[in-house]
Amino acid sequence: MVTKERAGPDGGSAAQAAPAVRAAPAVRRLVVVIFDGMPLGIMSFAFGVFDLAVQYGATPDLDVRIVAGEPDAAMRSGGVACSVPHDLAAIRAADLVIIPNWRDPAASPPEPLLEALRAAHAAGARVAGLCSGAFVLAAAGLLDDRPATTHWALAELLGQAYPKIRVQPGALYIDDGDVLTAGGGAAGMDLGLHLLRSFYGAAVASSLARAMVVPPHRSGGQAQYIQLPVPELDRDDPVGETLTWALGHLDQLLPVDLLARRAQLSRRTFDRRFREITGTAPAAWLNHQRVLRAQQLLESTRMPVEEIARCCGFSSAAALRPHFRTSVGVAPAAYRETFGAAS
Repeated sequence: MVTKERAGPDGGSAAQAAPAVRAAPAVRRLVVVIFDGMPLGIMSFAFGVFDLAVQYGATPDLDVRIVAGEPDAAMRSGGVACSVPHDLAAIRAADLVIIPNWRDPAASPPEPLLEALRAAHAAGARVAGLCSGAFVLAAAGLLDDRPATTHWALAELLGQAYPKIRVQPGALYIDDGDVLTAGGGAAGMDLGLHLLRSFYGAAVASSLARAMVVPPHRSGGQAQYIQLPVPELDRDDPVGETLTWALGHLDQLLPVDLLARRAQLSRRTFDRRFREITGTAPAAWLNHQRVLRAQQLLESTRMPVEEIARCCGFSSAAALRPHFRTSVGVAPAAYRETFGAAS
Protein backbone atom coordinates (compact mmCIF):
# COMPACT_ATOMS: atom_id res chain seq x y z
CA MET A 1 0.00 0.00 0.00
CA VAL A 2 1.05 3.60 -0.60
CA THR A 3 1.01 6.44 1.89
CA LYS A 4 0.39 9.96 0.77
CA GLU A 5 3.26 12.36 1.59
CA ARG A 6 2.21 15.69 3.07
CA ALA A 7 3.49 18.29 5.46
CA GLY A 8 2.83 17.66 9.12
CA PRO A 9 1.87 20.35 11.63
CA ASP A 10 5.54 21.00 12.43
CA GLY A 11 6.41 21.42 8.76
CA GLY A 12 7.87 17.95 8.44
CA SER A 13 6.54 14.90 6.70
CA ALA A 14 3.38 13.30 8.05
CA ALA A 15 3.57 10.28 5.78
CA GLN A 16 3.82 7.84 8.65
CA ALA A 17 0.64 9.25 10.20
CA ALA A 18 -1.39 9.30 7.01
CA PRO A 19 -3.68 6.37 6.34
CA ALA A 20 -2.86 4.10 3.48
CA VAL A 21 -4.55 4.94 0.19
CA ARG A 22 -6.66 2.18 -1.23
CA ALA A 23 -9.02 1.91 -4.15
CA ALA A 24 -12.37 3.27 -3.00
CA PRO A 25 -15.74 2.08 -4.20
CA ALA A 26 -18.03 4.31 -6.24
CA VAL A 27 -18.05 8.03 -5.43
CA ARG A 28 -19.67 8.75 -2.07
CA ARG A 29 -21.58 12.01 -1.95
CA LEU A 30 -21.71 13.19 1.65
CA VAL A 31 -23.90 16.10 2.67
CA VAL A 32 -23.75 17.75 6.11
CA VAL A 33 -26.73 19.99 6.91
CA ILE A 34 -26.25 23.04 9.10
CA PHE A 35 -28.64 25.56 10.59
CA ASP A 36 -27.98 29.21 11.22
CA GLY A 37 -25.67 29.81 14.16
CA MET A 38 -24.31 26.27 14.37
CA PRO A 39 -20.93 26.31 16.20
CA LEU A 40 -17.88 25.19 14.25
CA GLY A 41 -17.03 22.76 17.05
CA ILE A 42 -20.21 20.79 16.44
CA MET A 43 -19.35 20.61 12.75
CA SER A 44 -15.99 19.04 13.59
CA PHE A 45 -17.76 16.09 15.19
CA ALA A 46 -20.14 15.79 12.27
CA PHE A 47 -17.80 15.65 9.32
CA GLY A 48 -14.27 16.01 10.71
CA VAL A 49 -13.59 12.29 10.28
CA PHE A 50 -14.65 12.40 6.62
CA ASP A 51 -12.81 15.66 5.94
CA LEU A 52 -9.57 14.25 7.35
CA ALA A 53 -10.06 11.07 5.34
CA VAL A 54 -10.13 13.20 2.19
CA GLN A 55 -7.14 15.29 3.33
CA TYR A 56 -5.07 12.18 4.03
CA GLY A 57 -5.97 10.68 0.67
CA ALA A 58 -7.77 7.71 2.20
CA THR A 59 -11.01 8.47 0.34
CA PRO A 60 -10.00 10.24 -2.87
CA ASP A 61 -13.45 9.98 -4.44
CA LEU A 62 -15.45 11.24 -1.44
CA ASP A 63 -17.39 14.41 -2.25
CA VAL A 64 -18.17 16.34 0.96
CA ARG A 65 -20.64 19.21 0.78
CA ILE A 66 -22.01 21.56 3.45
CA VAL A 67 -25.67 22.41 2.90
CA ALA A 68 -27.83 25.14 4.42
CA GLY A 69 -30.86 23.60 6.10
CA GLU A 70 -32.62 26.98 6.03
CA PRO A 71 -32.15 30.24 4.09
CA ASP A 72 -29.04 32.32 4.84
CA ALA A 73 -27.65 29.77 7.32
CA ALA A 74 -24.10 30.36 8.52
CA MET A 75 -21.80 28.67 11.00
CA ARG A 76 -20.74 31.04 13.78
CA SER A 77 -18.04 30.80 16.46
CA GLY A 78 -15.79 33.29 18.21
CA GLY A 79 -17.03 36.21 16.15
CA VAL A 80 -16.40 34.38 12.87
CA ALA A 81 -19.28 33.62 10.49
CA CYS A 82 -18.88 31.08 7.68
CA SER A 83 -21.43 31.08 4.89
CA VAL A 84 -22.71 27.79 3.46
CA PRO A 85 -22.12 27.11 -0.25
CA HIS A 86 -24.87 24.60 -1.09
CA ASP A 87 -28.66 24.53 -0.89
CA LEU A 88 -31.18 21.73 -0.37
CA ALA A 89 -30.83 20.48 -3.94
CA ALA A 90 -27.55 18.79 -2.93
CA ILE A 91 -29.43 16.59 -0.44
CA ARG A 92 -31.44 14.91 -3.16
CA ALA A 93 -28.25 13.68 -4.88
CA ALA A 94 -26.49 12.50 -1.70
CA ASP A 95 -25.52 8.98 -0.68
CA LEU A 96 -25.25 9.98 2.98
CA VAL A 97 -26.87 12.95 4.76
CA ILE A 98 -25.73 13.94 8.26
CA ILE A 99 -27.68 16.27 10.54
CA PRO A 100 -25.18 17.32 13.28
CA ASN A 101 -27.69 19.00 15.57
CA TRP A 102 -30.90 21.01 15.80
CA ARG A 103 -30.97 24.21 17.81
CA ASP A 104 -34.29 23.60 19.58
CA PRO A 105 -35.66 20.06 20.01
CA ALA A 106 -39.04 21.55 20.96
CA ALA A 107 -39.33 23.45 17.66
CA SER A 108 -40.32 22.11 14.24
CA PRO A 109 -37.48 21.96 11.67
CA PRO A 110 -38.05 23.71 8.32
CA GLU A 111 -40.52 21.75 6.19
CA PRO A 112 -38.51 22.14 2.93
CA LEU A 113 -35.60 20.37 4.63
CA LEU A 114 -37.86 17.58 5.90
CA GLU A 115 -39.23 17.08 2.39
CA ALA A 116 -35.69 16.93 0.97
CA LEU A 117 -34.67 14.36 3.59
CA ARG A 118 -37.69 12.17 2.82
CA ALA A 119 -36.95 12.36 -0.90
CA ALA A 120 -33.26 11.50 -0.47
CA HIS A 121 -34.09 8.59 1.82
CA ALA A 122 -36.70 7.30 -0.60
CA ALA A 123 -34.10 7.48 -3.37
CA GLY A 124 -31.73 5.26 -1.38
CA ALA A 125 -29.62 7.68 0.66
CA ARG A 126 -28.58 6.83 4.20
CA VAL A 127 -29.44 9.53 6.74
CA ALA A 128 -27.80 10.14 10.11
CA GLY A 129 -28.78 12.36 13.03
CA LEU A 130 -26.17 13.23 15.66
CA CYS A 131 -27.14 14.44 19.12
CA SER A 132 -30.20 16.72 18.75
CA GLY A 133 -30.07 16.12 14.98
CA ALA A 134 -32.08 12.97 15.73
CA PHE A 135 -35.06 15.28 16.31
CA VAL A 136 -34.88 16.38 12.67
CA LEU A 137 -35.00 12.78 11.43
CA ALA A 138 -37.85 12.16 13.86
CA ALA A 139 -39.80 15.17 12.55
CA ALA A 140 -39.34 13.80 9.02
CA GLY A 141 -40.89 10.51 10.16
CA LEU A 142 -37.71 8.57 9.39
CA LEU A 143 -37.31 7.15 12.92
CA ASP A 144 -40.83 5.78 13.35
CA ASP A 145 -40.80 2.17 14.60
CA ARG A 146 -37.00 2.15 14.66
CA PRO A 147 -34.38 2.01 17.42
CA ALA A 148 -32.63 5.37 17.82
CA THR A 149 -30.43 7.27 20.22
CA THR A 150 -29.52 10.87 20.96
CA HIS A 151 -27.59 12.70 23.66
CA TRP A 152 -28.55 11.09 26.96
CA ALA A 153 -29.89 14.40 28.34
CA LEU A 154 -32.39 14.60 25.44
CA ALA A 155 -33.48 10.97 25.31
CA GLU A 156 -36.55 11.35 27.50
CA LEU A 157 -37.73 14.36 25.47
CA LEU A 158 -37.25 12.43 22.21
CA GLY A 159 -39.35 9.55 23.50
CA GLN A 160 -42.09 11.85 24.74
CA ALA A 161 -42.26 13.89 21.54
CA TYR A 162 -42.10 10.88 19.22
CA PRO A 163 -43.56 7.83 20.99
CA LYS A 164 -43.21 5.62 17.89
CA ILE A 165 -39.41 5.67 18.26
CA ARG A 166 -37.71 2.92 20.28
CA VAL A 167 -35.32 5.24 22.10
CA GLN A 168 -32.11 3.68 23.44
CA PRO A 169 -30.58 6.51 25.50
CA GLY A 170 -27.35 4.77 26.50
CA ALA A 171 -26.04 3.73 23.08
CA LEU A 172 -23.13 5.61 21.49
CA TYR A 173 -24.67 5.16 18.07
CA ILE A 174 -27.20 2.95 16.30
CA ASP A 175 -26.83 1.74 12.73
CA ASP A 176 -30.28 0.67 11.56
CA GLY A 177 -29.15 0.25 7.98
CA ASP A 178 -30.46 3.24 6.05
CA VAL A 179 -31.05 5.39 9.15
CA LEU A 180 -28.40 6.05 11.81
CA THR A 181 -28.32 8.05 15.04
CA ALA A 182 -25.61 8.93 17.55
CA GLY A 183 -25.21 10.54 20.95
CA GLY A 184 -23.46 13.84 21.47
CA GLY A 185 -19.90 14.93 20.85
CA ALA A 186 -17.36 12.20 20.22
CA ALA A 187 -20.09 9.64 19.54
CA GLY A 188 -20.49 11.40 16.19
CA MET A 189 -16.84 10.69 15.45
CA ASP A 190 -17.38 7.06 16.45
CA LEU A 191 -20.24 6.84 13.99
CA GLY A 192 -18.11 8.48 11.30
CA LEU A 193 -15.35 5.90 11.75
CA HIS A 194 -17.99 3.16 11.72
CA LEU A 195 -19.31 4.46 8.38
CA LEU A 196 -15.82 4.73 6.89
CA ARG A 197 -15.22 1.15 7.98
CA SER A 198 -18.38 0.04 6.21
CA PHE A 199 -17.57 2.04 3.05
CA TYR A 200 -13.82 1.48 2.74
CA GLY A 201 -12.90 -1.33 5.11
CA ALA A 202 -11.37 -1.70 8.57
CA ALA A 203 -7.81 -0.98 7.46
CA VAL A 204 -8.64 2.54 6.25
CA ALA A 205 -10.78 3.35 9.30
CA SER A 206 -8.19 2.05 11.76
CA SER A 207 -5.34 3.85 10.02
CA LEU A 208 -7.28 7.11 10.06
CA ALA A 209 -8.11 6.66 13.75
CA ARG A 210 -4.40 6.26 14.51
CA ALA A 211 -3.69 9.47 12.64
CA MET A 212 -6.38 11.23 14.69
CA VAL A 213 -5.10 9.64 17.92
CA VAL A 214 -8.55 8.29 18.81
CA PRO A 215 -9.75 4.76 19.56
CA PRO A 216 -10.11 2.88 16.25
CA HIS A 217 -13.45 1.37 17.17
CA ARG A 218 -16.05 1.78 19.88
CA SER A 219 -19.09 -0.35 19.25
CA GLY A 220 -22.43 1.40 19.03
CA GLY A 221 -23.73 -0.75 21.86
CA GLN A 222 -21.21 0.71 24.28
CA ALA A 223 -22.97 3.06 26.64
CA GLN A 224 -22.61 6.80 26.62
CA TYR A 225 -20.78 7.80 29.78
CA ILE A 226 -23.77 9.19 31.62
CA GLN A 227 -22.98 10.80 34.93
CA LEU A 228 -24.96 9.04 37.61
CA PRO A 229 -26.66 11.68 39.78
CA VAL A 230 -26.13 11.98 43.50
CA PRO A 231 -29.60 12.01 45.05
CA GLU A 232 -30.91 15.08 46.86
CA LEU A 233 -32.19 13.80 50.20
CA ASP A 234 -34.11 15.57 52.94
CA ARG A 235 -32.36 14.63 56.17
CA ASP A 236 -35.36 15.79 58.20
CA ASP A 237 -37.45 13.08 56.57
CA PRO A 238 -36.93 9.66 58.22
CA VAL A 239 -36.55 7.93 54.85
CA GLY A 240 -34.22 10.64 53.55
CA GLU A 241 -32.11 10.41 56.70
CA THR A 242 -31.95 6.62 56.35
CA LEU A 243 -30.80 6.84 52.74
CA THR A 244 -28.13 9.38 53.71
CA TRP A 245 -26.94 6.92 56.37
CA ALA A 246 -26.97 4.08 53.82
CA LEU A 247 -24.71 6.07 51.48
CA GLY A 248 -22.11 6.08 54.24
CA HIS A 249 -22.37 2.32 54.77
CA LEU A 250 -22.43 0.92 51.23
CA ASP A 251 -19.67 -1.53 52.16
CA GLN A 252 -22.11 -3.33 54.45
CA LEU A 253 -25.08 -5.61 53.87
CA LEU A 254 -28.15 -3.35 53.82
CA PRO A 255 -31.32 -5.46 53.73
CA VAL A 256 -34.43 -3.38 53.17
CA ASP A 257 -35.94 -4.56 56.46
CA LEU A 258 -32.94 -3.03 58.25
CA LEU A 259 -33.48 0.29 56.47
CA ALA A 260 -37.19 0.27 57.33
CA ARG A 261 -36.42 -0.34 61.01
CA ARG A 262 -33.90 2.48 61.04
CA ALA A 263 -36.55 4.81 59.60
CA GLN A 264 -38.98 3.50 62.26
CA LEU A 265 -41.52 2.62 59.59
CA SER A 266 -43.27 -0.54 58.60
CA ARG A 267 -41.81 -2.24 55.55
CA ARG A 268 -44.88 -1.40 53.50
CA THR A 269 -44.82 2.28 54.45
CA PHE A 270 -41.07 2.47 53.92
CA ASP A 271 -41.34 0.96 50.42
CA ARG A 272 -44.09 3.40 49.49
CA ARG A 273 -42.22 6.46 50.78
CA PHE A 274 -39.00 5.20 49.20
CA ARG A 275 -40.60 5.06 45.76
CA GLU A 276 -42.08 8.53 46.25
CA ILE A 277 -38.62 9.93 46.98
CA THR A 278 -36.42 7.99 44.54
CA GLY A 279 -38.80 6.71 41.89
CA THR A 280 -37.47 3.18 42.23
CA ALA A 281 -37.33 0.17 44.55
CA PRO A 282 -34.86 0.07 47.48
CA ALA A 283 -32.74 -2.80 46.08
CA ALA A 284 -32.41 -1.13 42.66
CA TRP A 285 -31.49 2.19 44.30
CA LEU A 286 -28.81 0.55 46.43
CA ASN A 287 -27.25 -1.22 43.44
CA HIS A 288 -27.26 2.08 41.56
CA GLN A 289 -25.45 3.84 44.42
CA ARG A 290 -22.94 1.01 44.78
CA VAL A 291 -22.09 1.28 41.07
CA LEU A 292 -21.76 5.06 41.41
CA ARG A 293 -19.32 4.58 44.27
CA ALA A 294 -17.39 2.04 42.19
CA GLN A 295 -17.14 4.57 39.36
CA GLN A 296 -15.75 7.18 41.73
CA LEU A 297 -13.13 4.78 43.09
CA LEU A 298 -12.14 3.60 39.62
CA GLU A 299 -11.64 7.21 38.56
CA SER A 300 -9.74 8.43 41.62
CA THR A 301 -7.75 5.46 42.99
CA ARG A 302 -5.59 2.56 41.86
CA MET A 303 -7.30 0.13 44.21
CA PRO A 304 -7.71 -3.37 42.72
CA VAL A 305 -11.18 -3.97 41.29
CA GLU A 306 -11.65 -6.79 43.80
CA GLU A 307 -11.08 -4.38 46.68
CA ILE A 308 -13.33 -1.74 45.12
CA ALA A 309 -16.11 -4.30 44.80
CA ARG A 310 -15.95 -5.10 48.51
CA CYS A 311 -15.83 -1.40 49.45
CA CYS A 312 -19.05 -0.93 47.50
CA GLY A 313 -20.90 -3.84 49.09
CA PHE A 314 -20.37 -6.51 46.44
CA SER A 315 -18.99 -9.88 47.49
CA SER A 316 -16.38 -9.90 44.70
CA ALA A 317 -15.31 -8.30 41.44
CA ALA A 318 -17.31 -10.97 39.63
CA ALA A 319 -20.44 -9.84 41.50
CA LEU A 320 -19.76 -6.18 40.64
CA ARG A 321 -19.19 -6.65 36.89
CA PRO A 322 -22.75 -7.44 35.69
CA HIS A 323 -24.26 -4.55 37.68
CA PHE A 324 -21.53 -2.19 36.44
CA ARG A 325 -22.02 -3.27 32.84
CA THR A 326 -25.78 -2.79 33.10
CA SER A 327 -25.45 0.77 34.44
CA VAL A 328 -22.34 2.00 32.61
CA GLY A 329 -22.15 -0.22 29.54
CA VAL A 330 -18.56 -1.43 29.93
CA ALA A 331 -16.59 -3.55 32.39
CA PRO A 332 -14.93 -1.85 35.40
CA ALA A 333 -11.45 -2.39 33.93
CA ALA A 334 -12.43 -0.73 30.64
CA TYR A 335 -13.99 2.19 32.51
CA ARG A 336 -10.80 2.69 34.53
CA GLU A 337 -8.68 2.56 31.36
CA THR A 338 -10.67 5.50 30.00
CA PHE A 339 -11.25 7.59 33.11
CA GLY A 340 -8.91 6.26 35.79
CA ALA A 341 -6.22 8.11 37.70
CA ALA A 342 -2.72 7.94 36.31
CA SER A 343 -0.54 5.15 37.60
